[in-house]
Amino acid sequence: MSQLPERTDVVVIGGGVIGNSIACQLAEAGVGTVLLERGALGSGSSGTTAGVVRTYFPGNPLISSLAVRSLAAYHAFSERTGTDLGLRRIGLLVLFTDEQQVQDFQDTQAAQQAAGVDVELVTAAEAARLNPLVDERTILAAAWSPEAYACDPAAIVRGYATAAQQAGAILCTETPVTGIDPDGRVHTPAGSIGADTIVCAAGPWAGTVAAMADVRIPVTTYPVDMLLTDTDTDTDTDTDTDTDTPGSAPRNALPMTIHPSSLRIRSWGDRILVGMGRPAPDETRQAWLERVSHHLGTTFPALAGNGLEHGWSGDLDVSPDGMAFIGRDASRPFLYAAGFSGQGLCQAPAAGEIIRNLVLGKESWTDTAGLSTARCLSGSVETG
Repeated sequence: MSQLPERTDVVVIGGGVIGNSIACQLAEAGVGTVLLERGALGSGSSGTTAGVVRTYFPGNPLISSLAVRSLAAYHAFSERTGTDLGLRRIGLLVLFTDEQQVQDFQDTQAAQQAAGVDVELVTAAEAARLNPLVDERTILAAAWSPEAYACDPAAIVRGYATAAQQAGAILCTETPVTGIDPDGRVHTPAGSIGADTIVCAAGPWAGTVAAMADVRIPVTTYPVDMLLTDTDTDTDTDTDTDTDTPGSAPRNALPMTIHPSSLRIRSWGDRILVGMGRPAPDETRQAWLERVSHHLGTTFPALAGNGLEHGWSGDLDVSPDGMAFIGRDASRPFLYAAGFSGQGLCQAPAAGEIIRNLVLGKESWTDTAGLSTARCLSGSVETG
């Protein structure tokens, strides 16, 4: 743990991919930056997801535009710093099971493409070619977006953290925030630090941290449990997404595939990673596993009867409308980047850029007013 200085320009609270992206971009802009993390770097939501960065988010071109910019930043980051972020192209397949879903895609495709997303409507037969586990008889069509990459979230966190430190940022782990004074002084068990500006990027704890500063960020926590098939799965396909990276997706890896039921799968080594939330409050774990297995076997018949094992679990920070909050409080120098709803990896570079620009008083490349908490606190929640 780095020593806590007496004062800094900006204190960033939260050491996940969002907080480290912010710290890196602030430090590289010459802003004195101290990051405080309650545990180890990347120990929160950043390590909870399916480990995919993508650009297509159905129905929400604003999120997609942030993701497009972020993916470009990831590629540039690897080239600029020499840090391998572990990106391996696999593509994204979103399955449609009724006509309304197809119509909704067609209604928003132009806006998605205007946001820079490469996405097209494919037939059920083409979807089954892209992912041979799909039973084309159970779907009408699908959206195919090739710009989706399997990644190592920990590598992305490490990459940003290393670059932040090289640019002069101080990163303090095992340093939970215990209080925030009205004058911007932040208290921790390791001491206190004064700051001209505070940035809350605390993920599932963002609401609690903000409340210390008398700021409201309407985020809740959503628990997720990632599962793995218990046997090896033959995933040989005709796609061009081959990779022989040890310990990563197999050669001819399956694309990330999302079903309307919220079931999602992707290759994970020579097994399949499966996500579908976590047991409901009144549901036993066994009943939930049986429900997931039923959906899995119905949607992907080749996986019927395949047992499921626990992979990992954790909590995501979720906003009421599924879109992140990135902005500043109107009454004090308190900024926030939270509520990413499981999409933080896909938006971290853009979020860091927006926060950096807010700190520096610069305009961003797009209108970010819709990312403010005001959209939900005013009672008019937008759903995108």
